Amino acid sequence: MTRTPLRPLARILEARQNGENPDVIERENRRLRHEEIRDRLRLRAEGRLLVLAVMFVCAYGVVGARMGVLSASEPEEPRAQLTGASIVATRADITDRHGRILATNMSTHSLYAHPQQMVDPLRAAQQLAAIFPDIDAEKLGARFTNPKTKFLWIKKKLSPEQLQAVHDIGEPGLLFGPREMRLYPNGAIAAHVLGGASFGDEGVHAAEVIGTAGIEKYFDAEMRDPARQGVPLTLSLDLTIQAATEEVLDAGMKLLNAKGAASVLMDIYTGEVIAIASLPDFDPNDRPRVPIAGEKAGDSPLFNRAVQGLYELGSTFKIFTAAQALQLGLVHPQTVIDTSPPYEVLGFKVGEFQGKNYGKLTVEDVIVRSSNRGTAKLVMAIGRGRQKDFYENLGMFAPSPLEIVEARNAKPLIPERWTDLSAVTISYGHGISVSPLHLAAGYAMIANGGHVVQPTLLKQDGPRMGDKLLRDEVAEQARTMLRKVVIGQKGTASFAEVPGYRVGGKTGTAEKPKERGGGYHKDKVIATFASVFPTDAPRYALVVMLDEPVETSGSTPRRTAGWTAVPVAAEMITRIAPLLDLRPDYDTGQEKTLTTASD
Repeated sequence: MTRTPLRPLARILEARQNGENPDVIERENRRLRHEEIRDRLRLRAEGRLLVLAVMFVCAYGVVGARMGVLSASEPEEPRAQLTGASIVATRADITDRHGRILATNMSTHSLYAHPQQMVDPLRAAQQLAAIFPDIDAEKLGARFTNPKTKFLWIKKKLSPEQLQAVHDIGEPGLLFGPREMRLYPNGAIAAHVLGGASFGDEGVHAAEVIGTAGIEKYFDAEMRDPARQGVPLTLSLDLTIQAATEEVLDAGMKLLNAKGAASVLMDIYTGEVIAIASLPDFDPNDRPRVPIAGEKAGDSPLFNRAVQGLYELGSTFKIFTAAQALQLGLVHPQTVIDTSPPYEVLGFKVGEFQGKNYGKLTVEDVIVRSSNRGTAKLVMAIGRGRQKDFYENLGMFAPSPLEIVEARNAKPLIPERWTDLSAVTISYGHGISVSPLHLAAGYAMIANGGHVVQPTLLKQDGPRMGDKLLRDEVAEQARTMLRKVVIGQKGTASFAEVPGYRVGGKTGTAEKPKERGGGYHKDKVIATFASVFPTDAPRYALVVMLDEPVETSGSTPRRTAGWTAVPVAAEMITRIAPLLDLRPDYDTGQEKTLTTASD
């Protein structure tokens, strides 16, 4: 900007020549300058006022628009703001092999309180206690009226009925937070497989669902991974067969006064577990507490007897001894063995069930009659080193690879020193403790032609077999022996015959070891029946185990597997075989012969 001087020299000289007063010129220039400055400042002020007016109009427009949106939206409870990372609540579903839901998510609400916003906290406490019987109204009222209490969880999960009842209280300090919870729509079915879930990181309007046991915990990270994009975890279980298995097993356990029971149904070629049950069980929607110090873990319904339970499974192991002897070429099915007493190993007398003397038996009859001395002599011919290697290759020394966390710590109990005496007792199922799942995998190996299989709870696309331990002809001979245990004149599992399905199997009755002082109980046994069916075209292995059963229909109590586990297994096969798409193949020339069940 060009600044005009107040007393320009040329005009001052001209004014003096004309006799005029030069001060007039200065006053006039000063006036013009002030007018110019005043006009410039007025324009600037008017511009600022215009900008401010526009800003006020925009602000009021935004507020008005927001008020219009809020007035047209649904009412919501106020929600506290979370800091930090957001909580990922979405969890993948779990389905059976046919896509039927085993575990899913359900929208629900939590209930919390802001006591400082409450109008009548004592009345609210009384009414909440009426809705939730586990709430102590007096204690809750004391917490509501405590001036230091600003936030209080009341319930992490509400049913729709409870939500409405709390809403009807009309207390502004009682607030609801939306969240997802894990739902098991089939209740206790497959409870030990699914395990259960609980809340991890929590906020007032979101909660992280995490697995606490079973397959929920084993695949916890995978099922919480957003990259799954809602793809469910598909299990090998068949929901219909699982339900039928549990129903039959529960009825058998109660009928035979057993303390507990377990069963495993496995596809012998893929290792898929089609059904697995442990009783007593629980509802994963309302998972019971974990046993505390001093309580027996095995007495809890959370204990998985099929996987975690390690038992001496008795004479079911005899078929492994016979099969290994056949594999090594030491005997053939008709080789005669003298089982007459006495027979001692390192000073230990090997006896038979109820002191029987079977005399001379073929290898096949050793299995059919369940001779302890016969299998003891077979294993002495095999040698303890080769026996140990066989069981190790069969997977009897390591925890099962089943995809539930409980399987990790279920390591079989084996002798510290594998002596000749250990080899003898192990040959007929004593001195080694494994789970029913281990046993089912062993029988699957015999049934599929001698290939080791790994149990799995995930649906497979085809066979998944490992190392081959037996030749095809040896596996077939072993299956023939198992079949004759069921249909033989003196077999121990005659009650297992299911017309049309050609069941083969082996019984095992093992006295339970005493918890203190050593020795075994005479009136407490683990009764087991391990089977394969159909034996002529095997597809499945089934193990049924009963803990301390007793059959009381006769004049004296009967505890052997032939009278307890075998009938339960037969009823189970009768129920589930049609569900497995196995068509019965009746042999009209075969007559079923019932004999007295022993081992």
